[in-house]
Amino acid sequence: MEAFAVSPHGRQALRFLCPKRSLLSPPSASPLRWLIGAPRVLPPFTVAAALRPLHGDHAAPDLPREADEIRGLLPRGFDIVGALLVGSEGSDADAARALELARALRERLLGVAASHGMVGGCMDASSGEIRFVASGSGGRDAAEGLEVVWEDDPGTLLWEKGCLLRCELPLKLPLYVPADEISGIEERFSSLVESTAAKLRNPIVSFLVEGPVTSDESRHSIILHGSDLCSDSHIPGKSRTKECTASCSEFFREKRHNLLLTGESADAIEITILSNQSVGGTTPVIDYFPAPAPVSLRVINLKLDILCYSSIDSPVGVAISELVIPGLTDQMSVMKKIIASEITQQAQLCPYHFIPPGLHIPVTAIYDTRYGEIEEKQSELRKGLHIRLGLPLDRPLLRISNALTFCRMGKRVKTTSRNGSSLLRDVHRGIPSSGVSGGIMSLIDGSYEYYHYLHDGIDDNGWGCAYRSLQTIMSWYRLQQYSSIDVPSHREIQQVLVEIGDKDPSFIGSREWIGAIELSFVLDKLLGASCKIINVRSGDELPEKCRELARHFETQGTPVMIGGGVLAYTLLGVDYNEASGDCAFLILDPHYTGSDDIKKIVNGGWCGWKKSVDSKGRSFFLKDKFYNLLLPQRPNMV
Repeated sequence: MEAFAVSPHGRQALRFLCPKRSLLSPPSASPLRWLIGAPRVLPPFTVAAALRPLHGDHAAPDLPREADEIRGLLPRGFDIVGALLVGSEGSDADAARALELARALRERLLGVAASHGMVGGCMDASSGEIRFVASGSGGRDAAEGLEVVWEDDPGTLLWEKGCLLRCELPLKLPLYVPADEISGIEERFSSLVESTAAKLRNPIVSFLVEGPVTSDESRHSIILHGSDLCSDSHIPGKSRTKECTASCSEFFREKRHNLLLTGESADAIEITILSNQSVGGTTPVIDYFPAPAPVSLRVINLKLDILCYSSIDSPVGVAISELVIPGLTDQMSVMKKIIASEITQQAQLCPYHFIPPGLHIPVTAIYDTRYGEIEEKQSELRKGLHIRLGLPLDRPLLRISNALTFCRMGKRVKTTSRNGSSLLRDVHRGIPSSGVSGGIMSLIDGSYEYYHYLHDGIDDNGWGCAYRSLQTIMSWYRLQQYSSIDVPSHREIQQVLVEIGDKDPSFIGSREWIGAIELSFVLDKLLGASCKIINVRSGDELPEKCRELARHFETQGTPVMIGGGVLAYTLLGVDYNEASGDCAFLILDPHYTGSDDIKKIVNGGWCGWKKSVDSKGRSFFLKDKFYNLLLPQRPNMV
């Protein structure tokens, strides 16, 4: 039996990189969880993620359908390492049943029994305690009483030990179909795909391997030939080339980014497949296959795009042979089944890669781009993926605009406003603590852009603070993919209020203030977003609303606009000690007029924690002014 990972206390352990809550919530119809690890990279019995079954029930899951869908979802390098039943305490027999299901699924998925250790377990939903059994490649050994470890820093383990490889391969497959024999088209297409996949290991195929572009515009690259590919089970007597033994780490010349922190951007080794028809100096040969009857030609376009997860120390030739080529074959197989079911319709399949919040590993979704993202079939597909990944059903986390981008190392895409100036994003990250002892922070969920006075060449100093708060709120909806419309200008905001009859035509182009009510009208008109409004008679009463505001950030996660007297602010969170009543407000101040220097903004207090009354007795919120708080609601959509 394989050795377990070791806990910080020196004991053998079952290690979870995914948080405990990801196993428990949101609730699902099945208590079964497929446990995902990376046996080639991570220590044995390390769980990086958990997937929920969609087909069958926990007693008898539909393993063929589960395997087909997971094959397209998981990058090669990640693997089934076990199964867990979540609910009551369970028994050793239940844990053993979960283990057997995991083994059966893994064999369906890859065609062979697992050579790595696997676990089966039961998790008590109320206590969170897990009892499990574990095995090596054969037999089963009880592991009751061994420690379960929940990793605090999963990104370090995942992305210091492992790296991504990416391969894009566009294919045009010629399908010759007899004019009078439509019934055999699916079989011919399947045969065509299988023969194409087999050619990936032809000696005439070469692989251009390139590291990410570095900050000095350079990148490390080599070419591997099909005949040079190596594997972990190297053939004795055959020498390995220098290129074949080059490790993946050699292609990363600068610090790699932790995917869990960057969210939308990824560093990967790029693999480009080349076909060298002149190997050995042979003369090209034309194959002639006479058709027994008139045929029509249909060209099937496949756009393959795969990710693989490899050890950073693995030879790149091994990664190509054992991960990239099988990954391309897997994706062809998945696309074949989708296209074959409606071969005459010419589906336009395109893979996209995601690492949504709460998940620590990348996943791949294959969308038919014939359909718009709001089309019912696409919505149902995304909903199924959300359920399988344990993602909330009210957030569009798997839309195309949320897909990973693969860009040069050390550089990230900057957002620009309409006049081309850059916009700061998420300026509250890394600010000093609030000073609330024993408080619980409840913060905005997602990204936003900081709009303030004088942006976009508009001099709105003294009257435009609420407009700027609205623009920041609008940017949040856009960045979370709830909307694709541009953040409106002051004039466009005024035009909306005139169109709905709230203001007279003379309001357009004026410098008149707006407040929480007007902001709610604009959000409803432009986004269809509903809002809740809280009224307080005095700034002294705002701390009494901290519990309600904390609940808003925990459930809705949207920025809040606070308007009082002649001032408006954007609220990004609260830090609240329910026992003592002490609280602080995380304020993003739109009244800032300086340059977009984040150090200057934070040090100047333009983004920071504010107490209703500070240590010197000064009130941030005015006692003699009433305040309206606008709490935009999160749309219910995927």
